Amino acid sequence: MSGLYIHIPFCKKRCIYCDFFSDTRTGLISRFTGALCREIELRVGELGNTTVSTIYFGGGTPSQLPVERLNDIFSALSGYFELDSCLEITLEANPDDLTSEYISALKDSPVNRISMGVQSFRDEDLVFLNRRHDVSGALRAYELCSRAGYDNISIDLIYGLPGQDIRAWNENLRMAVSLSPAHISAYSLIYEEDTALYRLRDTGKIIECDEEVYLQMFGSLIDRLTGAGYDHYEISNFAKNDRYSRHNTSYWQDVPYLGLGPSAHSYDRFSRKWNISGLMSYIENIEKGYTVYDTEIIDDDTRYNDMVITSLRTKWGLDLEAVSSNFGEDRRTYCLNAATRYIEEGLLDYDGRILRLSREGIFVSDGIMSDLLYVL
Repeated sequence: MSGLYIHIPFCKKRCIYCDFFSDTRTGLISRFTGALCREIELRVGELGNTTVSTIYFGGGTPSQLPVERLNDIFSALSGYFELDSCLEITLEANPDDLTSEYISALKDSPVNRISMGVQSFRDEDLVFLNRRHDVSGALRAYELCSRAGYDNISIDLIYGLPGQDIRAWNENLRMAVSLSPAHISAYSLIYEEDTALYRLRDTGKIIECDEEVYLQMFGSLIDRLTGAGYDHYEISNFAKNDRYSRHNTSYWQDVPYLGLGPSAHSYDRFSRKWNISGLMSYIENIEKGYTVYDTEIIDDDTRYNDMVITSLRTKWGLDLEAVSSNFGEDRRTYCLNAATRYIEEGLLDYDGRILRLSREGIFVSDGIMSDLLYVL
């Protein structure tokens, strides 16, 4: 079993916080689509004979791709995979793109899950973040998707904005819960280098959210969503009725995946690969029949560290028997010894086999994970 990640790099404009590879030259969409279909042909063998269970269109803004071009990609994929047997096919979408015409055409495609970048239910936040849509547009897009029969909708939210207070965040959560989406992802605002947001902070034009307020927001996020029936299955992710993001969950459970498109990453348990980022470089090389990516070989220490970080992020936790079987009993002992202080402090729960972050441990998870890593 494996997954496919397909990076669609196009955006109408860039959000101030985003450091993912994107390009505003939408006139290249048709040529890009042709190159992507060619890359499928060139690289599909890297998956071996495994079944593809999830496909995820990320970006960028995948909903910038006309549905006709999406269907070109599905046509190329159908030559190698049974798309009807895919458990989940997700399209990331900006609410501004989700018109009734677009959704109607999309419903006839294999896409069965929509991940909608709402980010906030306050117009002033959306203006600050340089989003294209407003709150009414997000609500309208959500309603259109629901009416069209999409019952597996995820919405993204961002918290910890400059000047944001707990009252404003709680109103965001109230609005999100009122829609009752199958899935909610909520991320703290991160100041990535080389973004407009980073420059605004460094020039003193904005001030980061206070750490204490941020922690209050995170606590309110957990309490309000779990109180509304959402399962807090990963640090930033909540789902109703087991509607987890199957694709993202595969990342946390060591499932191999192939990444297609500029800047896309791939993983096969033994190595990581990442495609070149330049849009024209990507297109021109693929058109010539070349795939260009960098490769990192993964040793056992890196695999162990990856397992610690990805497993502890989830409600399923870190299985120490899996640590032993994959890396030896000495590594299991090392891990448990490092975890002991956190178990005693109530920050990790331990049932004799599985280590899990406690409610309190989630707030200091980075430090816990760091201390369980193996460092030569």
